[in-house]
Amino acid sequence: MKITQLELFNVPPRWLFLKVSTDDGYVGWGEPIVEGHAATVKAAVKEMGEFVIGRDPLQIEDIWQTLYRARFYRGGPVMMSAIAGINQALWDIKGKFHGVPIYDLLGGKVRDKIETYAWVGGDRPSDVAKQAQERKDNGLNAVKMNAVNEVHYMDKFHHIDETIARIASVREQVGSDFGIAVDFHGRVHKPMAKMLIQELEPYHLMFVEEVVLPENNEALVDIKNSTSIPIATGERMYSRYDFKHLLASGAVDIIQPDLSHAGGISEVFKIAAMAEAYDVALAPHCPLGPIALASCIQVDAVAYNALIQEQSLGIHYNQGSDLLDYLTDDSVFDYEDGYINIPTGAGLGIEVDEDKVRAAHDDAFRWHNPIWRRKDGSIAEW
Repeated sequence: MKITQLELFNVPPRWLFLKVSTDDGYVGWGEPIVEGHAATVKAAVKEMGEFVIGRDPLQIEDIWQTLYRARFYRGGPVMMSAIAGINQALWDIKGKFHGVPIYDLLGGKVRDKIETYAWVGGDRPSDVAKQAQERKDNGLNAVKMNAVNEVHYMDKFHHIDETIARIASVREQVGSDFGIAVDFHGRVHKPMAKMLIQELEPYHLMFVEEVVLPENNEALVDIKNSTSIPIATGERMYSRYDFKHLLASGAVDIIQPDLSHAGGISEVFKIAAMAEAYDVALAPHCPLGPIALASCIQVDAVAYNALIQEQSLGIHYNQGSDLLDYLTDDSVFDYEDGYINIPTGAGLGIEVDEDKVRAAHDDAFRWHNPIWRRKDGSIAEW
């Protein structure tokens, strides 16, 4: 069996899908995307196609090593996201070839279901209590929300007061046994982050995420020592080599590698095992499409330290298309009592509706994150 073709589809709301075809008729799907840079990642996948066409798709590890090591420059969001999408598609093919889910090829599942959470509040969070109650009424046991909007290194205390008021309203609305995660989104710098976390202590949060930018992860040691709230980070870290320093520092309780950014199923499976050795939990980042989510769940099935799974149904980014719109069977991600059942289908366990993907494909389509500025005119972290 040989790989014959790589096809890329730029689809709304902000996703890039990859179809890998073989001469034996097997196809696999991947989702190589850096949000806001679809065209850049698309070009990287096409370049990697020169190393992939003609290869046996079942040789997943050697193809991964070739794409990573046989080129002098490596790592980073674009290269690792391109590898991730190809890797997802190859695992999908291998599972279909053997007629089993990917997790069976990784040693077999250790759980039957994985807890999941959804977003509330959008980029500038508002009406969070009402939205959290709606999520609870629809069967979820946890939500995540952004902490702040544009802030400076040291900003006015009203930003902290407003954040606390929003989180207090959610806790009061949904009760004490409902999970609340707060995403700092790298918008908050170290001095203000320490103050904000201290004020969040009474609300028994599930975790706080990206308390500082990943390039400032050394600050997490000091922050972690100042709080009992679990610290989560990792969506902007792209390989086991990025995570090893973080894990060794003892500064994190939950890692959040993204299956479409951090080298795909093969790499995140290894990252999860590294984290387990440090008694650190796994909660894969996934505000993306159905192929990315299916990939996450395959790793969740076999990673003993998998804690909870993010998913994008109804997220504020999904304008015009949503998580389930490109699947022939949208029940595969149904959740009950806050959990998604581990799928039993071959490969990724989903069936992509190729007709819908082709109809939605638009090379001219572009999504970009907003550009924010502070009151003084300087660029703010988004």
